[in-house]
Amino acid sequence: MLQTLADHLEVIWGALLAAAIVVLLTPAVGGMARLLGAVDRPEGRRLNRSTVPRLGGLALFFGIFVPALAFLDLSREARGLLLGAAVATTVGAIDDFRGLRWWEKLGGQVVAAAIPVSSGIWVHRFTFPILGIHSLPDWVGMPVSVLWIVAIMNMVNFLDGLDGLAAGVSAISAFTFTLIALSLPRPEIQAALLSAIVLGAALGFLRHNVYPARIFMGDSGALLLGFVLATVPLQGLLKTASIVTLFFPLLVLAVPILDTSFVVAKRLKYRQPVYVADRQHLHHRFVNIGFSQRRAAGYIWLWCGTLAATALALRFIRPHQHGEWHA
Repeated sequence: MLQTLADHLEVIWGALLAAAIVVLLTPAVGGMARLLGAVDRPEGRRLNRSTVPRLGGLALFFGIFVPALAFLDLSREARGLLLGAAVATTVGAIDDFRGLRWWEKLGGQVVAAAIPVSSGIWVHRFTFPILGIHSLPDWVGMPVSVLWIVAIMNMVNFLDGLDGLAAGVSAISAFTFTLIALSLPRPEIQAALLSAIVLGAALGFLRHNVYPARIFMGDSGALLLGFVLATVPLQGLLKTASIVTLFFPLLVLAVPILDTSFVVAKRLKYRQPVYVADRQHLHHRFVNIGFSQRRAAGYIWLWCGTLAATALALRFIRPHQHGEWHA
């Protein structure tokens, strides 16, 4: 893997360029958000104690888009992915600025997700432990892929409730996807590069977003990060079905997946609208029992890191035919 990385230094340069762009651009975006009135005031379910600008996702967008244009092979799939990312960011930015009805927002997310799928980025086949290899016909794989992308977009968005939480979880996930993509017998360089760019952008944003946050990523950033993190496995990792299983991205993204699943299940149980915000998410529960924002975010980062390390261990440590494990 190290030799593969040495042969493809654009993976490192992409991450560094993304981080630099986001670090430098975020203060300007924050100033613009204040001028436009796109701010979060301390009220209701919000945890911030002062007025904080939103629209940080615009800095994340340019931090991802510019290195992608510079280093990615702009194939049909890559162009579809970038166009979908632009649509997801736009939908989120409009919601940050003036607000959208839930069905308008969902419709925009579906459009964004359909763009890469129509460009060829969707699950053709996958493996899952015990169940083996499964091939999917177009009429199943394409809508399932759209559903996956929309779901992860919303899960990352729901996770964006504490300073630095969504950016940190996204960075951990992107780092894990980068290593997995580079470790394949036929390395998925495009998937690794895109994951590394997201890693750099998320780390750059954390410079301004850790507690006490000077800017929030808003829906524009959360939908963007969720979109790319959902698309990367479809673009490269799941296409090597005999090596990378559906289990890996599910494990890496387990915290936002489980958090959202439990909250949605509870809302359905009590016949509450699933699209109405509340304080039932995991990070809210931590704060409600006395955790500081910094400590709550740190605990969730630790959980995500542990699950990511488990995914990497399952990838790099192979069982011996006699039941012993070896690297």
